[in-house]
Amino acid sequence: MAVRSAFPAHRYPQDELARAYAGIVVGLRPSQRVLLERLYANAEIATRHTVLPVEEYAGLDAPGAALANDRYIEEATALGERALRSALASAGLEPAAVDLLIVTSVTGVAVPSLDARLIPRLGLRPDIKRLPVFGLGCVAGAAGLARLHDYLLAWPGHVAALLSVELCTLTVPRTKVTTADLVASALFGDGAAAVVATGEQAADTAPPGLRLPRLIATRSEVYPDSTDALGWRLGADGFRIVLTAELADVVERRLNGSVTAFLGEHGLTVDDIGSWICHPGGPKVLDAAQRALKLPDSALAASRRSLSEAGNMSSVSVLHILELTAGAGGPEPGSFGMMIGLGPGVSAELLLLRW
Repeated sequence: MAVRSAFPAHRYPQDELARAYAGIVVGLRPSQRVLLERLYANAEIATRHTVLPVEEYAGLDAPGAALANDRYIEEATALGERALRSALASAGLEPAAVDLLIVTSVTGVAVPSLDARLIPRLGLRPDIKRLPVFGLGCVAGAAGLARLHDYLLAWPGHVAALLSVELCTLTVPRTKVTTADLVASALFGDGAAAVVATGEQAADTAPPGLRLPRLIATRSEVYPDSTDALGWRLGADGFRIVLTAELADVVERRLNGSVTAFLGEHGLTVDDIGSWICHPGGPKVLDAAQRALKLPDSALAASRRSLSEAGNMSSVSVLHILELTAGAGGPEPGSFGMMIGLGPGVSAELLLLRW
């Protein structure tokens, strides 16, 4: 019924972010400074949003991760509220109409969870079903949409909402930085996105003129022997990124088999897909996906646009790309689309769409 993104007010060019981060890292060696500048320049990112003004990040250096996590709870709740309000307004629905709320986030910890905090702020029903998701990382946007689909198969007359909120910049370390930390600082941005959907029995309630797809089927897959390629490690100063060069290699080796097998179950091939919504993990990950599936440059244009305009927003990105794809009239009616989420595991979530 609707998909809407929301971004923090602070937006910076990539080169300005490079200077700002270099200025707050403790003990940055000259060789690391050179590497940092190269990583930022080669990330294919023009701008990113940050939840705080860049000058405030140095003030998050209190011992432990408490201060950054407190800001996460405050800012993620507010940004998530904006995204979900916008999606509900676009769908022409009051908050009380929502039967299920799924919230995905991996850049902070909140107990009570963000969904519980949003009930009084949005006016959601106190008996709403809630599903907070943590730990799926970048794949969570696609996985959350897949689980929303499962719910609506069982409750086709219901309305379900998915909210993804990621404040990645609050997790970037400023001490004892590694190469993986520098890579993450060059790629990740902040944002939120919300989807409102309904099942078969209630499909005629969607406002006219919306060009959003129907979700046909989903598939989940975790690739063996790849658990150390991507993830979080909890350190004394908060989350630390686990990231290796193996990630792009896993995508290039495994993705084609996953996609072709999934499409084959529905009598389709890669050539039948008219629109691709692929998680923009970074230029190397997108290049690997493009090579694996033998796609033309135009196929991942929306993913590269999202990366350029907002960086890698973890679970938010595929929903932002869905919004971009649906804009300006959207794909041809009746054409098929494929959403590809990628994340820790290494895991893939595939969603078959029809416009």
